[in-house]
Amino acid sequence: MFDKLFAAQQKAEEIKKRLDTISVFGEVENGAIKITATANKAITGVSIDEEFLKNADKEELEELLLTAINKALSNAEEVSSTEMQASAKDMLGGLGGMFGQ
Repeated sequence: MFDKLFAAQQKAEEIKKRLDTISVFGEVENGAIKITATANKAITGVSIDEEFLKNADKEELEELLLTAINKALSNAEEVSSTEMQASAKDMLGGLGGMFGQ
């Protein structure tokens, strides 16, 4: 029983490590602002087009940055949820043997 719980815990750690290697993106204004993040919701990059930056005012830039960041984090959440759900199915299938199923 504890072996299966330990295996499930190890699987969860593996998933977390894998999520660190998956990049997700959020962009606005046809790619003028691009945010890169991991599926573990860590922002890893910000790119702002030079031409866009020259013409944008501070408020517009701040608003668009927030939108792009939120899009990236939303995409990260989707990927993370999908990975966790798939893993949970695997783990629950393996734990079924503990209860005579």
